[in-house]
Amino acid sequence: MRRYWVDGTFILPAFVVFTVFLVIPVLSSFYYSLTDWNGLNPDTHFIGFSNYTKLLTDTDVWNAIKNTLTIAICLTVVKNALGLTLALGLQGTGRIHRILRVWYLIPVMLSALAIGYIWAYMYSPSDGVINTLLRMLDLDGIAQDWLGNSSLAIYSIIFVSVWHFVGFTMIIYVAGLQSVPADVYEAAFLDGAGRWSMFKNVTFPLIAPSFTVNIIVNMIVGIKIFDTIFVMTNGGPGTSTENLSILLYRQAFSFDRMGYASAIAVVMFVTILIFSIVQITVLRKREVDY
Repeated sequence: MRRYWVDGTFILPAFVVFTVFLVIPVLSSFYYSLTDWNGLNPDTHFIGFSNYTKLLTDTDVWNAIKNTLTIAICLTVVKNALGLTLALGLQGTGRIHRILRVWYLIPVMLSALAIGYIWAYMYSPSDGVINTLLRMLDLDGIAQDWLGNSSLAIYSIIFVSVWHFVGFTMIIYVAGLQSVPADVYEAAFLDGAGRWSMFKNVTFPLIAPSFTVNIIVNMIVGIKIFDTIFVMTNGGPGTSTENLSILLYRQAFSFDRMGYASAIAVVMFVTILIFSIVQITVLRKREVDY
């Protein structure tokens, strides 16, 4: 019995933090999503599932869902493809490989807000670095209002997010690649396997856990991305880059519709939960199959 008290004492601080900062906010969000609370008045009125019914017919919500899925899918695909490519090229143990791995990891350590402000300036149509370089190279026709064009803005943000976090994806793959035993490659080489065959039949199956981690993390980050969009476009031009996070913020703090914003938060929570469960189920099955 004494052992359980000792174990409980050590677990208690983490349990309190988990309860205060995760369990209670989640339950509170669900409760407020069933009310018309404006975030200021302490009086709330229970309205049932009216907020959720309104979500189904709100064109802004469906636009935000479309933008959210576009960003999440593009980030997941591009960051994993580019991260794996970089990892394959930098998996060596030489000095140059170590230096380049640190170099690619530096942006991950920078604040998303700082990154957003820097790239917003670089994207400036008049004196931004990108358009200035294009004009210097006589490529004026390619110069664009990267954040002011509703067709390009969302992809400009995706590019910045990829640049910011691809180093994290890369380092996960590097760790997975370095865990593959060298004698497995030697055996495959002796059997006459080429580079593509080695990657397909040896490397790819053995780094399956790295794929699982990167795909799930990148999908979650893509769904709930906020700060980069908020700083660079604030959901504009129009609503072309407004995702669920930006819409939630606007409903809660611009229009004082805290109950409605809580309903959006619950939808985001459920969306992330469903995506995570499906991905874990499918990807874990792949790991077992291999």
